[in-house]
Amino acid sequence: MDSPVMPRSNAPHAGMPALDASAEGTSWFEFAPAHLFYTPVALYCGWLSLRHFGPTLLTNANPSLPYSGLVGESKHAVLSEMKGDARSLVSPYMQQLRWGGEGGLDRTVAEAMATIDNEKLSFPLVAKPDIGMRGVGVQIVRSETDLRGYASTFPAGANFILQALVDEEGEAGVFYIREPGEEKGRITSLTLKYFPRVCGDGKRTLRQLILDDPRAGKLAHLYMDRHQDRLDQIVPDGESVRLAFAGSHSRGTIFRNGNDQITEAMTGAFDRVARSIDEFYIGRLDVRFGDFDAFKNGEGFRIIEINGAGGEQTHIWDARTTLLEAYRALLQQFGALYRIGAANRRRGFKPTSIKTLIKVWLGEKKLTKHYPITH
Repeated sequence: MDSPVMPRSNAPHAGMPALDASAEGTSWFEFAPAHLFYTPVALYCGWLSLRHFGPTLLTNANPSLPYSGLVGESKHAVLSEMKGDARSLVSPYMQQLRWGGEGGLDRTVAEAMATIDNEKLSFPLVAKPDIGMRGVGVQIVRSETDLRGYASTFPAGANFILQALVDEEGEAGVFYIREPGEEKGRITSLTLKYFPRVCGDGKRTLRQLILDDPRAGKLAHLYMDRHQDRLDQIVPDGESVRLAFAGSHSRGTIFRNGNDQITEAMTGAFDRVARSIDEFYIGRLDVRFGDFDAFKNGEGFRIIEINGAGGEQTHIWDARTTLLEAYRALLQQFGALYRIGAANRRRGFKPTSIKTLIKVWLGEKKLTKHYPITH
């Protein structure tokens, strides 16, 4: 599939607050091995498990979601929990099974095309695994041919989502917490996401532009595979090439701490959205928008995904964040997860067993290995 390209008339990061020079850097721990970075968090969770007498209380934080959205949850199932007017804020989507066996690919594509027609969806669409996180397996499909290509590399027996593309530069991760019994929740983290680009000069290839860019050059391994079809092509003068589509820092997207931009109007809007889901208390809502001022007023955004207990306060991946600040945010987040899980246990809800949780986690890891490349 061709790399997403924007005409020169479209300013990069349109509708978003301007980036300063510090956005060219990365923090030293941003791409550290996960098993090392999260070790202190795991130890803290062990202490919380003893304190609250429940190692899997995290799965009790959002009783209406599968496993509280900690791991192995279906994106389709989570979005389907929304009720009332809030559903109109979700970018339209559908779920499709990747059929296996002889003729499985043809059946998958035929069913998907029929549902696209019935649901009045149209290309381009965003294809992504129904179970998965951190932007794995996300691609734009612009035609039936692209859809067939995506389905051909998707594991048989698993579901994927096709969702209407919100073709705006603005994206944010909004982390929300409400204690059981509280009238109103709060936004504890706002992450502004910027999709990296390089601009052609009519002389250098895309490979050279990536390597010469102050930030992209440090993360070239994240961009090369997804753009391998045109790496050695000279990019025309003024043409802007978007290097990442999925709004995940691990896929190369730039994250900035927007906590100082949280407003009462924004908080009210997301409180209404969160309360449209029964027994939802903590998680991150990922949204897209075209006008940041309207977004601050709680307007003009579309929801593309909801992450429950497995969501993260992603402002920690701002390159300006210190390691101490990142750990403080994560420990506060997990403290809230266990606290809310314990409160819901007192209300009669039961957490998932360790055996079931391990089984679901292993199932997700197994699927993730077979997902298509992320664009």
